[in-house]
Parts: sequence; structure tokens; C-alpha cells
Amino acid sequence: MAKAIITIGRQYGSGGREIGQRLAEKLGIKCYDSELLDRAAKDSGMCQEIFENHDERPTNSFLYSLVMDTYSMGYSSSAFADMPINHKVFLAQFNAIKEIAKEGPCVMVGRCADYALEDNPNLLSVFVHAPLENRIRRIATKYDLTDSKAKDSILKTDKKRASYYNYYSNKKWGDAASYQLCIDSSVCGIDGSVEAILNFVALKEAAAKKK
Repeated sequence: MAKAIITIGRQYGSGGREIGQRLAEKLGIKCYDSELLDRAAKDSGMCQEIFENHDERPTNSFLYSLVMDTYSMGYSSSAFADMPINHKVFLAQFNAIKEIAKEGPCVMVGRCADYALEDNPNLLSVFVHAPLENRIRRIATKYDLTDSKAKDSILKTDKKRASYYNYYSNKKWGDAASYQLCIDSSVCGIDGSVEAILNFVALKEAAAKKK
């Protein structure tokens, strides 16, 4: 299982981040969540606070072809210097994800990592979801919120994540066809979800060896 680069998309309140962290611990590899922002800030030379303020936030004026052209030119290009800040943030994260993947197996949470690495043969893309009522209970308990406030936070966060993913990738957030494995954490639980992913990794890599 040492080759796997596991990306985890997640509905808010489904426990996706915790699953990613425990999965990384089981495999003895790094888990990148907000750490992706740290790496992108360091590699690009941009202020970390900028990444935190624009984390997984969509933009209505994103020119994808421009950004991809700039990606091939690097941060020193004049095109990058002239880009709106949200374009720069996405490009820096996109680049950081690719660089991290080159360093070896890891777990990455969110930030369109599965899309950035879709051509990587070691990619295992996962989406973690759960019924809304289960997620409301989890968020309300975790942050001491009323059910109403927890629901509002969940719906807003999921909308933001979906808009970001759908706009910046060529896939649909939460659609089973966009991922290799989808897991309902309310059925499996956190530990069960981790075991399910571990089993899937083992099956995937065993099948790869037979080719």
C-alpha cells in the first residue's frame, strides 16, 4: 500500500478530514489538509493568510485556459503577476498538489486534489458523504451549535465546496462518477470507513500488479 496517493473529497460533517488523518496514520504517511495551504504559500512566496481567505472558494470569473497556460510558465511570468488573486491561489495550490505527489504516498483532503492528479497512476480518489441529519448531529455536537445553525453551516459549506470543485475541474462534486470510491460514513463509521479505504487500496494495487 506504499504507493497510494489518496485524495478525499467530503461533505461537511461527514468526518472526511478525520478519516483522512486516521488513514494516513494507519499507512504511516503524511496527511495534507490545511497543510496544502502552507505548502502553496511557501512555494509561491505568497502570504499564507491569502490562501486561508480564499480556501475552496469559487470565483465567477475564472479563466481556466489562462491559468493552465500560466501554470506551464511558472510564478515568474508576467501573466501570473497580472492575474486576479483567486486565480493565483488556485494555481499555487494546483502546483503544490502536484509537487507533493512527486514526493511519495500521502493523503490529501479537498482542494480539487483528485483533479490535479487525475493522470497519476497511483491516485485513489475517495468521496465521503453521509445523510444530512447525521451531519447536523455531528457538527452541532462538535461546535456546540443548535441544529438550525449546524444545518445552515453545512449547506453553505457544501455549496461553496461544490461550486469550487465544479468550476475548477471537469467533473461534478459528489457525483459517484467523479471518484473511484464513495463511502457513506454514517453506515461504516469513521474507523470502518478507514478500513474500507485500506481494503480498496490493497485491491487496487493487487490488480495493478497483475497487469
